[in-house]
Order: sequence, then C-alpha cells, then structure tokens
Amino acid sequence: MAEKDEIIKKLLNGDMKLHEIDKHTESVIEALDIRREFVERFANTSMEHVSKYSLDMEEAMKRNIENPIGTIQIPLGVAGPLKILGEHADGEFYVPLATSEGALIASINRGCSTIKASGGATVRIVGDKMTRAPVIKAESVTHAVEIKKWIESNFSELKKAAEVTTRHGRLVKIDPIVVVGKYVYPRFVFTTGDSMGMNMVTIATEAALNLLTHKTGAHIIALSGNFCVDKKPSALNLIEGRGKTLVAEVKIPREIVEKKLKTTPEAVVEVNTAKNLIGSAIAGSMGFNAQYANIIGAVFLATGQDEAHIVEGSLGITTAEAVDGDLYFSVTLPDVPVATIGGGTRLETARECLEIMDAHGSGKVGKFSEILAGAVLAGELSLMGALAAGHLARAHKELGRG
Repeated sequence: MAEKDEIIKKLLNGDMKLHEIDKHTESVIEALDIRREFVERFANTSMEHVSKYSLDMEEAMKRNIENPIGTIQIPLGVAGPLKILGEHADGEFYVPLATSEGALIASINRGCSTIKASGGATVRIVGDKMTRAPVIKAESVTHAVEIKKWIESNFSELKKAAEVTTRHGRLVKIDPIVVVGKYVYPRFVFTTGDSMGMNMVTIATEAALNLLTHKTGAHIIALSGNFCVDKKPSALNLIEGRGKTLVAEVKIPREIVEKKLKTTPEAVVEVNTAKNLIGSAIAGSMGFNAQYANIIGAVFLATGQDEAHIVEGSLGITTAEAVDGDLYFSVTLPDVPVATIGGGTRLETARECLEIMDAHGSGKVGKFSEILAGAVLAGELSLMGALAAGHLARAHKELGRG
C-alpha cells in the first residue's frame, strides 16, 4: 500500500509519467488500478462503474489501449429480424446496436419489420478498397510530372514492393495521381481481405515509397497527405469509394407502407427529395441522407470497429421512387471501412456482438457488410416514414427523448 501511495504521490507531483507506472508494478492490472486511483484523486471523483469490467485488459493493452483506467459501458440492444437477400448474407439476422439515444433501436426495428413484410432487402457490395495517399515534394513541376509518369510506368514494381509486407493486402491501382505545384499526391488503392486494413496499407505504401524515392529522388513529406481520405468527410470518397461500397434496396407494396409506416409512397418520395436531396444540397452536405451515422455509429461501437470511421460511413445517398403505386427505397454507402478480424474486433464484447450475426473471423466481412447496409436501410426507411407521417416528435417524446 505504501508503494502504491508513493507512486500516486509522484504522479500528482509530476515526478512520474502515467506510462512509467508499469515499471514499478508486478502486473498491468495493478498498474491500471493505480492509474485509475490517481485520476480519481486528481479529479476528486469516483469511478466505481469504470472500474468494473470483464474484458481481458492484459490482452487489450497489447494492441488496443494505452494508459488504461478501466472501461466504459454503453447500453446494447438488438433490432430485427432483418431479412437480407445478399451475396454473402442470406437470411434473417438480429443486429446489435450500442447507443444511448432513445427511440433509435425502436425506429430501426420498425424498418426491419417493414423490410421483412416486403420480402427482404437486396444488398450488394459494389466496391472494396482501402487507400493511403502520401504527399511527395519534387524539385519543380517538371520533376513532379516525371515522378507521376514514373509511378504510372512502374506500377508492377511498386506493387511487388508493397505486397512483400503483407499476406492479405493487394495493391490494385495507384489512382488518381494529382500534381499541385511541385507536390505529388498518389492514391494507393488496396484490397485487404477481412481486415479493415488501415495499418496494413500504411506499411505497404511505405515499402513502395522506399523504391520510389530511390528511383526518382522524390522527397516524402508525409506518409498520409490527406488525399486518402481517412476519417474525414470527402467528396473523393463519396465518388471513388473507400472501405466497402454498399447498396441496399427494397420495394415496399403500398399497403405495407400505409400499414407499417402510416404514410404513402408519394409522401416518402417528397420528403426524401425535399430533405435528403435539396436540403442537403443547399447545406453543402456530402451526406444526402437522414441518419446513416446513427446506425453506422451504433453498430461500430457494438462490434469493435474504428469509431472515427463513422464520419466516412455518414456519406451516402438515399433514393425513393413511387413505382406503380409502390415504394422503391434504397441507400448507397460509398465509404464504410469495416473488419471482422483484428483491431477492436479482438475485444470480447465485440466478438460476441459479431457472433450474433455469425460475422466474426475470417471470411465473414462480406456478410457483416451486407447486414450493416441492410440495417442502415431499415433505419433510414423508418425515419423517412416517420417524417412523412409527422410522427418524429411524438416517437421521441413517448420514448423518453422529449
């Protein structure tokens, strides 16, 4: 006890750094507890709930967290059954969602019910890539163009250098290659298997750049030049795609629209046009949708995805048409980086949530992606129905969000 008090005293006095605690303790869990007690004393607070967890924090510290003090808890619910007609996911699934927003899961559940009554959602993966785009400084614009041409002419050599570093990553193209003054921005595009692959492609791109600099004399300013585009809203990703590019659609008979959504196909189409298309356009938004981020975020938190990629998952376009009196409704998500192995999917709670959908481990990322797109379709459909029927405020009030 005296040793623990002495460590905390040194931390409070600034004589020891948080990461140095492990050198003075017998286990990482002991260090974790001391670190948390220091924070409690420093902030004059109690972290009773943060201190309770079932995760293997020793394992988590190897790749997932630094300076741990415990864990947080977010309410976890499920929506479903969600009927998916996909190439990788075919059947009915319950979708885990971690959220503290009342009414969200109830809304998604209503969308799932509507989709099931309509025969299911057709989902396809139309693109699959992960990108890294360094920024290179040339000596002049002439030199910059020479570098661009060298990249274009020597793709096979760059591909070989990159793929030496990975068993699963494949460099499929370097495009576009943009010259701005004497700066060059080549976008390296990879496939990464069941891993989200951001670390994989970073290491592979660095290996390719070692060859590039040796051959051209180029100077690498930064391994990421913000042209990737990682963890930021981007028109480039909206158009070119990143991660999984997904489309989900459903055709809903008029009587089901009226029964389940309490509105009409024509009303949903008008709200979608006025809100998601025109409203987003006048706002300068790159998300022509109502709430993709809500569903993406809740599923990402439940399944151990990189939560910073929620901003990319918020990109996309919702379409609605009245077809022969029925409602055609679709969501297009161009930029959804996901994984079923590695990263946060190693955590026990994430694994359990992925297993709810039979989507944990190798060979399952396509299945997970299609279920996720179907869940976004369900959430988007339900919200648009509520807006068309004028029920949004009432739903939130009744479910504790007033």
